[in-house]
Amino acid sequence: MGSIYTPTEEYDFIVCGGGTAGCVVAGRLAEGNPSLRVLVIEAGQHNEHLENTQMAGGWSQLFDKETDWNIVADEGAGINDRRQDYDDWGLEGWSGEEFFGYMRKAETFHTKEWFDESTKCHGYDGPLHNEPHDCAPISELILKSMVSKGMPLDHDMFSHGERPQGCGHPPRTVHQGIRTTGADFITKNHQKHNVTILVETHVDKVILQTNAQGELQATGVQVIKPDGTTARLVATKEVIVSGGAYCSPNILNRSGIGARSDLEPLGISTLVDLPGVGRNLMDHLIVFMFYETAQAGLTNDHLVYHGDALQHTYQQWKDEKTGFLSTFPFGAFAYARLDERMADSELWKAAPRRPGRDPMGLTPRQPNVEFFNTECYGGPKQYEHFPVDGEHAFSMIAELFGAQSRGTVQLNSADPLDRPKVDCGYLTHPLDLEVLAEACRLGNEIVMEGKGTRDIVKGSWPPELNHHEYKTREDWIPYVKEHATTCYHASGTCAMGKKDNANAVVDEALVVKGIKNLRVADCSIIPILGGAHTQMPAYGIGEKCADLITKKWNLA
Repeated sequence: MGSIYTPTEEYDFIVCGGGTAGCVVAGRLAEGNPSLRVLVIEAGQHNEHLENTQMAGGWSQLFDKETDWNIVADEGAGINDRRQDYDDWGLEGWSGEEFFGYMRKAETFHTKEWFDESTKCHGYDGPLHNEPHDCAPISELILKSMVSKGMPLDHDMFSHGERPQGCGHPPRTVHQGIRTTGADFITKNHQKHNVTILVETHVDKVILQTNAQGELQATGVQVIKPDGTTARLVATKEVIVSGGAYCSPNILNRSGIGARSDLEPLGISTLVDLPGVGRNLMDHLIVFMFYETAQAGLTNDHLVYHGDALQHTYQQWKDEKTGFLSTFPFGAFAYARLDERMADSELWKAAPRRPGRDPMGLTPRQPNVEFFNTECYGGPKQYEHFPVDGEHAFSMIAELFGAQSRGTVQLNSADPLDRPKVDCGYLTHPLDLEVLAEACRLGNEIVMEGKGTRDIVKGSWPPELNHHEYKTREDWIPYVKEHATTCYHASGTCAMGKKDNANAVVDEALVVKGIKNLRVADCSIIPILGGAHTQMPAYGIGEKCADLITKKWNLA
């Protein structure tokens, strides 16, 4: 993030959270009216000192570090103890066409000679710079396998959204070897004199007062400073909570906003009884299936795991901003429908469904699953069986869309530094398990039977797993229970909804129900998690929120 200024005690707008959406809101408000005073409060360190937030290949080194909240979910029984997705929200101002416009606004897209782009689907003057990914040989082979298994190649299908089955190349938020993030909206070339950034500062709660009309109104925030002392900061116009799906409901709860039954046992007075706060937790579950190949030169393992390769790879990024660490280690992507493959499932056939929808609530124009591969071994921290000299591995990843399971985020205590109690609810709905198992079965068939890869696979990695030999959906169910993990797309815990929706936390303007001048702007407001990764929706939410605020206060 940008320069840190000495804070004053009063600001026009206070943004609680320096993540994607929060930085977008702050940046757009500040650039639209230079006389505004905007404060961004961030619990983490200044990102200009955190190399792994700028080096795309360093993403896996962010876990369990100062960049990670280190929130550990409770054990769950489910895991062994052109209609567009956003039209489904049914909320005024949030149609697919409107929301995609805000996502495009954030973007500057840089194409490549080989990439067949859909120009109308991209933006070209936003602070977020992105580009297509140059695939490693293993990914080119997987694309060939995907095509041979009924997923036609369409380079920019993940931008135009018109194909529920196919394969292609989603753009990555990397440009010229540097990872771009929401922080770029208020730092680097977009640093602004009227944005104050406080880092290593935790938001305890929003300060609520009763105005002359007898209404509750947000007037500021209480924070925990780096030295452990508390301070109160005044917002003369609005407070925007942007802590993300795990932290935004905590801030609301500590402020006395939430389910009375959750707050009173912790000694927190309930000022607004909103039962939806912390409910409706959704995520995209993924399953990694790793394979070994004996053929050298297909994967990128030799650039990181063999001998002293990582030292040379790191130096290449430091000196030139090129090479393995200048990219994310994911290659080809695909969408697929599973209607025909699920036709023999008694659970699928018996499940209730709305007209024109499958049991997961999806139309025939929406994919059931996404596939993508790693170009070497690796993923979340539990994957540590690294291939050494002479060994080469890659994965196929299945990602479930339309999951029916829901989880919760609740306070463990009123202490703002205490971690929340998270129950992800993964695979607690039987359909999720059965459909994800079928997705894994198809993903395995792509690798083991597809034209590009069927002759290069030596077996599973590590070899003792033997999942490459699985044939039936039932074979895959135990594997899914054991290996399903998060795609870090948590959302829904401060869900947006209409006025008559008792479980909604914010309205269509992102204003918290029952409170003036308090909004939530991050992926926690998503009421239904669609078939897309949540990074671009987070940018769109930030852009939309800034636009709503600008119109309310006539700031333009």
